[in-house]
Amino acid sequence: MPPPLRALLACSALAAGGVRAESGAAPNPLVSEALAAEAALDTRRALALFERAVAERPADAFLRQKLARQYSDLMVELPTREEQRAAVAQALVHARRAAELDPQRAENVLSVAICLGKLGVLSGTRDKVRYSRDLRAEAERALALDPGYAWAHHILGRWHHEVAELGATARLVVKLFYGGLPGASHAEAVRHLARAVELEPGQLKHHLELGLALAGAGQPGSARAAIQRGLEMPSREKHDEAAKARARAVLDQLPLPSP
Repeated sequence: MPPPLRALLACSALAAGGVRAESGAAPNPLVSEALAAEAALDTRRALALFERAVAERPADAFLRQKLARQYSDLMVELPTREEQRAAVAQALVHARRAAELDPQRAENVLSVAICLGKLGVLSGTRDKVRYSRDLRAEAERALALDPGYAWAHHILGRWHHEVAELGATARLVVKLFYGGLPGASHAEAVRHLARAVELEPGQLKHHLELGLALAGAGQPGSARAAIQRGLEMPSREKHDEAAKARARAVLDQLPLPSP
């Protein structure tokens, strides 16, 4: 599998923090405790608490989506691919159930996309391509439900960037053996990620990914500025440091500005 497509599917791991946390459910101490554990990045405790909350209210779409988030985040803490895949498979079950219970909530739909992407990371080439196609479809569906959803723009922007980075040979291989991928462009990558920054200027991952897309689009000066802006922002979420490390690696390869 070409490296850019592997990176595309891995993007869901970095974007998982983007699902918004509003709930229509009445607050209760158990849910409040679970949300506090999630905010403290204590994934295992949050998972156990949301499991209890879902057992009490199995038809609550918000709780199902939050439980999916915990299983999804748990992946990075597990030592084997088998354990990781089992956790993400559980995440997908709950994400899909949340989308069934409340199909008009964009966060639920994007949660499905994120889980599909993580499963792609742990799958063979044929499934990677299939999950990539499905990831884009679910992200587009989320954006149709909420055009102002920054993380749907983020995921679509990354999808366009990574697929546009595939060389002609890689595209031909994917088309011949795995059914191909929809068209993608650097311009669409920049457009979506710039919109994500506009909608959520305080989210460092939007700035970092915009910088990477600008680099792919042949705009090194703008890319450097966007990446540096993201790197200057404090890390607050579970995957922020991983996103910064990926951006630093690209920043180091960008040409220095002329004196």
